[in-house]
Amino acid sequence: MLEPDGAWVHVHATTHRGSDDDQLPEPAPPHEAIDELVKVYLGPVRRAGRGTLPYGTPSGEEDVMLATGFGARRRLEVGGGRLVERSEDDVVASVYSRSSSTPHLFGERRDAFEGELRAMLRRASPHGRFCERAREIELVIWRR
Repeated sequence: MLEPDGAWVHVHATTHRGSDDDQLPEPAPPHEAIDELVKVYLGPVRRAGRGTLPYGTPSGEEDVMLATGFGARRRLEVGGGRLVERSEDDVVASVYSRSSSTPHLFGERRDAFEGELRAMLRRASPHGRFCERAREIELVIWRR
């Protein structure tokens, strides 16, 4: 499906969770507690859209690409280190943006989940402001 001189780009990014940093002007979102709350509502096996990932996210993209004739690859890291300020709404949106906690997975319990999530966030930051450092995004550019 690629043009003859085209490239396939694998983007590896963790954009919903910043890197650890103790020197922040605002508290970081309580990621571990958020993950535990999601487990309370959706169970211990991580969801992925309509399926589950009982053994985690499969890997092996590099083997697949090599087997299909792609060999020339270039790795780049972009971004990272930038201070990102987030509101309570931003953190809630980032939780819902993950395939493992997208809104439809909560069904009729979505309002209850979001209520508990927002209460947790207000305890972590009463004024509703959070801060964290952006992680690097790795790009792997594959060519034949």
